[in-house]
Formats: sequence, structure tokens, C-alpha cells
Amino acid sequence: MTIAVNIATINQRIRSAAEKAGRDPSTVRLVAVSKTRPAADISMAFQAGQVLFGENYIQELVPKLTEVREAVQWHVIGHLQSNKVKYIAGQVAMIHSVDRASLATEIDRQWGKLGKVCDVLIQVNISGESTKSGTTEEGAVQLVRECSLLPNIKIKGLMTMPPFFDDPEAARPYFAGLRRLAGVVAAAQIANVEMGELSMGMSGDFEAAIQEGATLVRVGTAIFGER
Repeated sequence: MTIAVNIATINQRIRSAAEKAGRDPSTVRLVAVSKTRPAADISMAFQAGQVLFGENYIQELVPKLTEVREAVQWHVIGHLQSNKVKYIAGQVAMIHSVDRASLATEIDRQWGKLGKVCDVLIQVNISGESTKSGTTEEGAVQLVRECSLLPNIKIKGLMTMPPFFDDPEAARPYFAGLRRLAGVVAAAQIANVEMGELSMGMSGDFEAAIQEGATLVRVGTAIFGER
């Protein structure tokens, strides 16, 4: 299967899942996870109409910022160290993985130097797994409050990674939990905060995530094949 065929297939599955949930398919965006993939694969995906690309590692993303000539939008979806923020300042459209105030402060500082604002999502460790990054469900509202005071970041929503299951239905309660938490944050009516984006769902479970309210699904293997 070619990358273009895979993207068309995924987009059709996204449309079907959204319609099944009574949602407008245009409210769900596909983030192609391009970690470990060469610039040529990203170019191929772009030619097939894919614009958003998610990278996990800054050391991988930085060379791609110059190697990929097409007008792609980069999203950072992996754990981000504060000392790496300066390498991507002003060059990514969104950071999905803000899980602590110190990281938010550094993003604010680096984007502030450029007079720009960075869109961010607060990463929540809904499952409570020790191996996963993210603030706790209990700590999320407080973290949002702290981050909302920073002028050069804009909180757009939440992100989570559920445990890995063979059965996508098993991940559904975690997706539902993130949606509920977004409702709690929204109800707090914190200035400078939007809860319009829910980044959740990957190759194996994105349809369940869409049915639970995902607006950004992060798909790599189903587009580019096994790593």
C-alpha cells in the first residue's frame, strides 16, 4: 500500500467514525506521526493532501524543519524537555505535551522573544501509569490556571495517551475521561483558555477516540507502515 492510499483510507475511516457519532467530520483532524520517517515520506504524504505532522523527538524534528520544503504544519506530540524548546521556537504550530508549569514557562519565554504565541495542549496522564508523561487528572485544572497567565502561550485543549490495548474498546473509558475533564476545565471559565481540542487516539483506536470527542488523532503506523 502506498502512503497516499493509506491516507485516503484513514480519512475515510475518520469520516465514518465521526458520522457514526453524529459529528461533523471536519471537526476531526489527522496528525500524521512522522517520527523515524525520512523527509521524502513526509513530502509524499503532503502530496496526498496531508498537512499536519507530529514529531516525538526534537533531535529528529530540527533537521526536518529545513529538509521538508513543503508548507507542512509541525506538531510536537512527544515528551518535551525544557532545554530543547529554543530549537523549535516559532517553528511548530502546536505542542501537545505540556505537562508541567516549568515547560510552559520556557515555551512562553522562547515564543515571547519572537513576539509570537504558541498553541499548546495540556497532557494529562488519565491512566495514572508511571511510564506515561502528563499531569494528573486532579492537577490538571491547577496547571491550566498557572499556564493561562503566560501571555505567549494559548491553551487550546487537552491530550492523553491511554494504556495500550489490543481491543480499542478498552481504551474508550480513558478517552471519555479526558472529554469529561475538558468539561470540568471549561466550566471553570479560566481566562485565555479554550477547550476546543482533544488530542487522543492512535492507529489502533482512533475510531473509538473520535466517538468520544477527539478532534486531533495521531496516526503513524497506519499511514507509513511499521517502523
